[in-house]
Amino acid sequence: MKNKAILLSLFIFQLFPLFGQGDFPPVPSPPRLVNDFSNTLSGDEINRLERKLIAYNDSTSTQVTIVMIRSVGPYDISDYAFQLGDKWGIGQKDRDNGLLILAAMEDRKVFIATGYGLEGAIPDILAKRIVDQLIVPNFRMGNYYDGLDKATDMVFKLASGEYKADKVTSSGEHGGAIVFFLLIIFLFVILPLIKNKKDNNNHMGGKGGNIDLFTTIMLANLLKGAGKGKFGDFSSGRGSFGGGGFGGGGFGGFGGGSFGGGGAGGSW
Repeated sequence: MKNKAILLSLFIFQLFPLFGQGDFPPVPSPPRLVNDFSNTLSGDEINRLERKLIAYNDSTSTQVTIVMIRSVGPYDISDYAFQLGDKWGIGQKDRDNGLLILAAMEDRKVFIATGYGLEGAIPDILAKRIVDQLIVPNFRMGNYYDGLDKATDMVFKLASGEYKADKVTSSGEHGGAIVFFLLIIFLFVILPLIKNKKDNNNHMGGKGGNIDLFTTIMLANLLKGAGKGKFGDFSSGRGSFGGGGFGGGGFGGFGGGSFGGGGAGGSW
C-alpha cells in the first residue's frame, strides 16, 4: 500500500511539475498583463502597473506584459520568453504587437521579447538599452517596481513613435553631423599636426605636434555628445505614463500574437 502511494505521488509529480523550475505558467484567469508568480511586488504595485498597461492596450492595442517567475529552470531565458509569448498569444494576431518583460528572480535574469510587429520600433539594441539602463540598475538595488515602471514608460514612447528607432540608435543622427564632425577633426587635429611638423623641420623646435588642452577638452566633449546620439541614455528618462494613474476596466485577454526572436536581456 505504501509503495502504491509513493508511485502515485511520483506520477502526479510528473504530470504537475512545480512551477518556476522550467515549465510554463498557464494563461492567467482572469487574464492580466502583470503576473507576479514570484511574490516580489506588492499588491498596490501590481495594480498600478496593471492599470497603466491596460490603458496603453486600450488606446493602442499593443499588449505590454510583465511576467515575474522564480526560475526558468533548464531553459535559456530568451527561449523561455519567446515560447511563453507564443503560448499566451501576447499581442494582436494580425499585428503581432506584443511585448513581454520576463524576470526570473532566483536566476537574477531579465529579458525583453518583442513580437514581430514591434521589432522595427524596438530593435534589439534598444531593448538592450532598456534592460541595461533602466531595469538592471533598479533591480540591483531592490527597486523592482521602479525598474519595471521606467522600462514600460520607455517601451510606450518607442512603440508609439515618440522616439524613432533609427534616430535613437544612430550615433551621428544623419550624414550632415558626420561631415561636420570630420571637419572639426581635420581643422583642430590634422592641420595643427601638419603645421607643427613643418615648424619642427624648419626651426628644429616648436610644440612637437602636441594638441593644446583647450582643443583636447573640446574634442572630448564632441566625442561624448556624438556617442549619445539624439536620445542619449535612458537613465534619467521618465515618460508621461509613469505613476500608474489610470483607471478603467479590466484586461480583456490576449489576442493571439506571435514572437520571432527579437529582444535582449541581462542579469543583475
